[in-house]
Amino acid sequence: MHRIRQSIQFYGRVQGVGFRYKLGYLADKYSVTGWARNEYDGSVSAELQGLEEDIDKIVQALYNDRYIEIDDIRRRKISVDEEERRFGVRY
Repeated sequence: MHRIRQSIQFYGRVQGVGFRYKLGYLADKYSVTGWARNEYDGSVSAELQGLEEDIDKIVQALYNDRYIEIDDIRRRKISVDEEERRFGVRY
């Protein structure tokens, strides 16, 4: 299987609920790299890179979290960053 990279925008109750912490935990668990950032409109932007099935597992786990309420999500594939080695939170 090959790695992919997705740009993902999460909308709903995704700030102030540990969303980026949970995303970082899941990224480590599934060996996915990338980043996440809170946006001024209350959404969270993220780029995730890894196996597509692992990225799907992360998104599903976020949907299933009892503190997070995702109302809408927008995903698109983007170019892989061959230099990226870890997941981080951006400010």
